[in-house]
Amino acid sequence: MTLLKKLESHRGGLVRLPTQLYWYDRGGWDGTPGRLCLLLDAVPITADPRQVAARTAAVARVVAPGRVARAHLLIDGQPRWIGVAEGDVELINGAG
Repeated sequence: MTLLKKLESHRGGLVRLPTQLYWYDRGGWDGTPGRLCLLLDAVPITADPRQVAARTAAVARVVAPGRVARAHLLIDGQPRWIGVAEGDVELINGAG
């Protein structure tokens, strides 16, 4: 299953970003690894990094189709489109 399909099936759930984010508008890494976010939506990503507010560490290295996606995440109370790669996002399953 591709990363996009995994994220699409997990809409409304929690994801953990074990790495820090590179924010384009701030011009650097945020130094906040391990954040939990609510996944609002997911769509395919293109090679243009300007379509996302930030990216995880592996996005720049991963070019294989199906291993990167745009994730719409609730981060610090703000919805943001983030470029994520397969190794830099963990789906959190609810208890029960």
